[in-house]
Amino acid sequence: MSSPRSGRVETTAPRTPSPRAQSIAIVTAGFGQNVVLTTVTTFVLAYLIQYAGISSAGIAVVTAIITVAKIVDAVTDPLMGVVIDLTRTRWGKLRPYILFSAAPVAALTALMFAVPDVDETAQLVYFGIVYLLWGFAYTVCDVPFWGLIGSAFPDPARRTRVIGNVRAFGAISLGLATLGMPWLARALSGGDATTGSGWTLAVLSTSVIGMGLFLLAFLVPRERPSALAHERPTLRQIAGTLVRNTPLLLVLLGSVLGFGRYIVQAGGAVFVVVAYGDEGLFTLIGAAIIVGLVASSFTAPLLLRRVSGRALIVGSSLIGAALYVAMYLVGFASIVPIVVFIFLTGLTLGVFLVVQATMIADAVDDAERRTGIRNEGISFATLTFVSKIMTALAVLVFGIFVAASGYQADAAVTPAMQQTVFASITLVPAVSCLVSAIPFALVRSVVTR
Repeated sequence: MSSPRSGRVETTAPRTPSPRAQSIAIVTAGFGQNVVLTTVTTFVLAYLIQYAGISSAGIAVVTAIITVAKIVDAVTDPLMGVVIDLTRTRWGKLRPYILFSAAPVAALTALMFAVPDVDETAQLVYFGIVYLLWGFAYTVCDVPFWGLIGSAFPDPARRTRVIGNVRAFGAISLGLATLGMPWLARALSGGDATTGSGWTLAVLSTSVIGMGLFLLAFLVPRERPSALAHERPTLRQIAGTLVRNTPLLLVLLGSVLGFGRYIVQAGGAVFVVVAYGDEGLFTLIGAAIIVGLVASSFTAPLLLRRVSGRALIVGSSLIGAALYVAMYLVGFASIVPIVVFIFLTGLTLGVFLVVQATMIADAVDDAERRTGIRNEGISFATLTFVSKIMTALAVLVFGIFVAASGYQADAAVTPAMQQTVFASITLVPAVSCLVSAIPFALVRSVVTR
């Protein structure tokens, strides 16, 4: 029951599940969510071209739609965070959005891969509407999910282990979806050749299962009591707490400056074509990134028992910068050392992703101790917002280097083109990692582990 004057929610809470049960539920939910996300980001363009029959001119429109949707999506992240912090229900302020967003995400994901057989203009309108709605629905499920990790686990050590496991199994789901979805679509096509209806059925089944697993984040974890113990904050209080949270702002600044960590993922497929003339080699680079991410996501929580998050993220940034410079000096004459270096930089990326989320959660705890206001909604909205900014900057900078090289599909590849593109995935990340270490070094340790 809530008090209209105070905005407080008074509940008689049932028995709280054990921390282990909550941890398993969160990790499983994150795995299911990542399978759905990977399916969309990896296969939607291929589906539109090969099975929906969208022309090259239509794909240009699709690219514009996706770009606009991402801009809208980035804006809705902090707005969603504010809505969460203003919410008071008997289920908490985070879990209701997890409950009510799962079905829309599953349905819209399936609809995205069920483009009707009509004229192309109608197909593009259909895709644009579905994709925009999907982006909004995914924001509604993603922001509270990360906020719930911060709220459900008051113990920093356990919270860090959960974040590490979510990151690790997220990378595993990336590999499984990338390898498994084409096979599943073919199996459901009812013949030797893969069909559009096969992709529709594959995505529908995967989305239902994935978001079904995601519902475990609603069913099992519980928000900490202090999340609802205070009066509903005002917009001024939410904004004021955010702008005065210096550790959080430094983490966000360091993250944005470190966008170069994402350039290999953004441009690796183009690089292998320019350097080796074989796009299939990106499988090796992708596998190296995933293995590095998984390994470091599992080990980062162990390292955080011995060193502070600040020391670990600064150290990984400096090591990452050194590895990227070394990769540039070794060159790309052979793919083997490239794969080795990509694996090693994947290790540093995994450490960054775990420590980044951990430091944001620590900053939320610190702000609550200092101000009495717990604002994991807007704080973790900045995590998802910054991740999108980093991805966008990585794509933008890589695109600038490709354009500067003069490379295009029908152009003869020259050594100068190769060197320019190679510099974009080595020297740019090196400088980015080095510069990002500065804000991280200024973050004071807000939690003694």
